[in-house]
Amino acid sequence: MNLNKIRIDGIPVIIWGKPSDKMILAAHGSHSSKIDDCIWVLAEAAINKGYQVLSFDLPQHGERVYETDFIMPDECVRELNLMYTYAMKHTKKVSLFGCSMGAYFELLTFSNAVIDRVWFLSPVTNMERIIHNLMNYCHITEEVFQKKVRVDNDIEPLYYPYYVYVKNHPIIKWTHKTFILRGENDTMCEYDTVKSFADKFGCELTEQKNGEHWFHTNTQLDFFRAWLEERLI
Repeated sequence: MNLNKIRIDGIPVIIWGKPSDKMILAAHGSHSSKIDDCIWVLAEAAINKGYQVLSFDLPQHGERVYETDFIMPDECVRELNLMYTYAMKHTKKVSLFGCSMGAYFELLTFSNAVIDRVWFLSPVTNMERIIHNLMNYCHITEEVFQKKVRVDNDIEPLYYPYYVYVKNHPIIKWTHKTFILRGENDTMCEYDTVKSFADKFGCELTEQKNGEHWFHTNTQLDFFRAWLEERLI
């Protein structure tokens, strides 16, 4: 596979495949990177369909693990806009792939952008719901959260300014043709929440039986590959 490592505004990027008139901008999930298994699968399938793929490391991920500032959504939005600007200069049609929180950042960023189509894997469609679940897990109220500012736990740290941003930026518009795949046993992005999003914005929703939030086994990745190949045009 043809891989080209570059930097865009200092951010580590991989361009997968040869130049094409259609490109997929791929955003990975938490505890992952621009070379996550799901992005490899995406790149292999997409290149065979004539796409080029652009993936990059979000703050504190991949080659950027040395960064110490808490990841804020507005910084991820800024970086996704940088990637989109680059993509628009090098191709005719830009599509999106987002996994987990990467999908959420794309929802924040591209509601008004010109996007051809979208593929989401285990997407976070309601970040406020996830934060509330973590608050319940940590047995804290919003008032206590505000006073503590940061609450560490064994799942994901909670940061109050992040929560405020999420509350102030609800996902209210999404008009792009979107395909969603989730695992039946995904307890992070609950079925009712994802189904509500899909129904509201007219997305196709597929579930893998016995699948999880993290698609990582051979069976899960094979299902993801087959699902993608049917929906890549």
